[in-house]
Amino acid sequence: MSRAQITSAKRIVIKIGSSSLTGRAGSALDEAAVNKLVDVVAACKKRGTEVVVVSSGAIAAGLAPLGLTARPKDLATQQAAASVGQGLLVAQYTQSFARHSITASQVLLTTEDVVRRSHYQNAQRTLYKLLQLGVVPIINENDSVGTQEIRFGDNDRLAALVALLIGADLLVLISDIDALYDAPPNQSGAQRIHEVSSITDIEGFTLGGAGSAGVGSGGMVTKVEAARITTSAGIPMLLTSLVDSDKSLAGEKLGTYFHAQASKTTSRLLWLAHATKSQGKLILDKGAVTAILERGVSLLPAGVTAVEGDFIAGDAVELVGPDGVVIARGLVAFDSEDLPQMLGRSTKELAAALGAEYERELVHRDDLVLI
Repeated sequence: MSRAQITSAKRIVIKIGSSSLTGRAGSALDEAAVNKLVDVVAACKKRGTEVVVVSSGAIAAGLAPLGLTARPKDLATQQAAASVGQGLLVAQYTQSFARHSITASQVLLTTEDVVRRSHYQNAQRTLYKLLQLGVVPIINENDSVGTQEIRFGDNDRLAALVALLIGADLLVLISDIDALYDAPPNQSGAQRIHEVSSITDIEGFTLGGAGSAGVGSGGMVTKVEAARITTSAGIPMLLTSLVDSDKSLAGEKLGTYFHAQASKTTSRLLWLAHATKSQGKLILDKGAVTAILERGVSLLPAGVTAVEGDFIAGDAVELVGPDGVVIARGLVAFDSEDLPQMLGRSTKELAAALGAEYERELVHRDDLVLI
């Protein structure tokens, strides 16, 4: 299989993890690591590639100045560490990029910025303008003000959503693990996987969690999930280490290359599946589940047996089968308070009893994505 899309990519997103920038918890930012990444980015820009960097490390960088030796578990201390570390992180990037006469900028995002359409478009416009001006945006989750409800949870997912946001040609995840393995890398006999043609090919593998450095929040599971998001949109992904990053981006057979799917899922449906936060649940009967999964139809009131949560028309909701399994996510057409009187009834019956405006789908097929 060819890796030609790596060297031909005109716009790429590069994400680097905390452990690659700081080493173990409690240690300061590694200047050499930052410089190595910046040199890789500068080389990409020299050959005409636009680059956006998604950088973890704000919380990790704030640990040593605060006298902490482990990533805090409570949100308030994480926010405090991020507040201290974010300035240190951006200052280090700014200084390093100056060696190449490249201007860097800071862009802090929360999930609201990719969930709400107005925010999404504002973030997109800002990033497009920065790239047009030759700037390298340094993106991080806004950890210092984020709450548990609005956090991305890991920057691998954030990087994948940014790749969708800007229409990237390639996503690169730089990790302290040099590639994907068919078993935990420290396990005897574990084999490196150089190419993944489809995510389904690796579904039986045992994937590790966050690394041993004690500063990250992701792990191999989140990296594979990032690959699932981007490859579904036709964007390939490269997983590599910082040491191998320059050679990997030059097309050498290092790291793991996830090939893009030939049949693309639209960005809108990927946004619905991965960026939106569900505001409630619609519990479906078996017939509705079968119709949605096998025939790809809209969800009608007749197929819903119960409603959970408070939401308004246009919110994202989960569609759940009678066994409790989430089968899809969609944008609901009615407020939650309107639904109890509609459940189990046909649209014609609802129109006759409640008015013509009730003769429509609860979730239209164009606003629904299978999970």
